[in-house]
Amino acid sequence: MFSKMWSKCSTQGYRDDSLKTVLENKDEYQMPLKILSYEQLYGWSMDKIVTEVGHKNNCTFCGVFRRQALDRGAMLLNVDCIATGHNADDIAETVLMNILRGDVARLQRCVNIITITEGAIPRCKPLKYTYEKEIVMYAYFKKLNYFSTECVYAPNAYRGYARTFLKDLERLKPSSIMDIIHSGETMCIKENIKMPEKGICTKCGFVSSRDICKACMLLEGLNRGLPKLGIGKSSKANKTLAALPNPRFLNF
Repeated sequence: MFSKMWSKCSTQGYRDDSLKTVLENKDEYQMPLKILSYEQLYGWSMDKIVTEVGHKNNCTFCGVFRRQALDRGAMLLNVDCIATGHNADDIAETVLMNILRGDVARLQRCVNIITITEGAIPRCKPLKYTYEKEIVMYAYFKKLNYFSTECVYAPNAYRGYARTFLKDLERLKPSSIMDIIHSGETMCIKENIKMPEKGICTKCGFVSSRDICKACMLLEGLNRGLPKLGIGKSSKANKTLAALPNPRFLNF
């Protein structure tokens, strides 16, 4: 049995359009649908978050909150696996971003079609080797109901620079996207490199590689009027958050 899950970030002019498409597809394919909003889970909409943090780091908040929203929704629906719509372009961009950031742990995970983490619901990316333009063309010629509106905050995202660079490469060499994905797949991590160990967040109970997960750090920063508290890697932030009361999460 398939269930459909959608996270509502409440970005004016973007998520409303996509919600309309999601609801129409739900009716057409008769699939159960669970909608979780950032306001419901965290008490903040993306528009409010941007008002607090500005346009530079807002995508960090959205990405972290959306990933956890998927986990929360999956638990509510009691699913066996979360299937996401990441395509070849998305994965190549992520490989580039992780290389530029020197993020070895994520570089290893981002190219896997199926990602299994102990204590978390497995995720799969069935469209890993499918180009974005192929998906759009298929949807267009099959007259499928889809939306292609870009988030109003996307132009300022770090991913946008990787996307621009990737498109420039693709113009010079059309196979660049697949080449980058294959490069990510074949990269080996030295045995003496210590990888982050997964544990449980002491605040919300979800899987995390640190005592307090990124979502809790970001949320507590917002609630305390310190929106930059969870940005970047800071031992001071971890120490400060460890002494704070539980963040405002819903009890499931």
